[in-house]
Amino acid sequence: MKKIILIGLFSALPVIVFNSCTKSNSQTLTAKTDKADDEGYITIDTSKIPDDQFGESVRYGRELMLKTAYYIGPNGINGKYLGNKMNCTNCHQDAGTKPHAFNLLSSHDNYPQYRGRENKVLTLAERVNNCIMRPHSGKPLPLDSKEMVAFLSYFKWISKFVPKDGNFKGAKNLEIEFPDVAASPERGKALFIENCARCHGNNGEGVYNADKSGYTYPPLWGEYGYQPGSSMHRVIKQAQWLKNNMPYDKVQPGKPYLTDKEALDIAAFVNDDKIHSRPNPKTFDYPDKMGKPIDYSHSPFQDNFSEEQHKYGPYKPIIAYWKKQGWKAVY
Repeated sequence: MKKIILIGLFSALPVIVFNSCTKSNSQTLTAKTDKADDEGYITIDTSKIPDDQFGESVRYGRELMLKTAYYIGPNGINGKYLGNKMNCTNCHQDAGTKPHAFNLLSSHDNYPQYRGRENKVLTLAERVNNCIMRPHSGKPLPLDSKEMVAFLSYFKWISKFVPKDGNFKGAKNLEIEFPDVAASPERGKALFIENCARCHGNNGEGVYNADKSGYTYPPLWGEYGYQPGSSMHRVIKQAQWLKNNMPYDKVQPGKPYLTDKEALDIAAFVNDDKIHSRPNPKTFDYPDKMGKPIDYSHSPFQDNFSEEQHKYGPYKPIIAYWKKQGWKAVY
């Protein structure tokens, strides 16, 4: 098996897992987006942010994406809304502009939107608070707060760079080809011990930055990790993210280093609830069984497959069953 240097595994959350947060600054954004443009990806030129009050709000919104905990974390200088010190850019890399990394360029155009997790139509502001409450274990921002307005201003501004139909290269995470076997926490553990523990710790606790305002390498589980209701707690969803983004020094947008099976195994280990605790593990969502993703492992289900198979697979039989019934499998 080839060696995998899984540095900075958690770039999510909310939505939720893996990246070297300190890499997500303006210099890195410029370098990565310029390189991405050569591959047909969209370039974001932050020098074009207007020099007016709206532009000031946009800039603050981008700062909130990059340094969420510094501004509104447990010791935030502008409010204490988060329950941990992870940053939005941990999952939505490069402040939500990196291709195939929970990209947010079309978020302003895509909301209001139906969300199966709540079984209702959410506004973009409600979706922001969804992330603050789940991956960040926090309390919702007031809808008229300076911070919420800044988030929405930033999302509106970056939406100018993409087609209004949301069809652009890098808009979605990379797809996973499912193997015929279940994802294995045991195989994932071996990969983690060999390649990930040196950055994220043997207990997945992460490493704080110099002033402890946030993380250089975020936690992957434990008291300050993301909650079970987070998207990164789903094995398929996390594996799709890992495929494009980790190891961060071995991949380029759209050019994976991990195999699909390896990404699934790593996600299976990180999300193994039998050995890894998480905050608020009883907060489960998806009240409508038909809207529940197939890799969401908490019953009840619309089908008769077990919680174990829903979490780890094999997924092909579940997808085939849903297709036979004329249902759309979400994952």
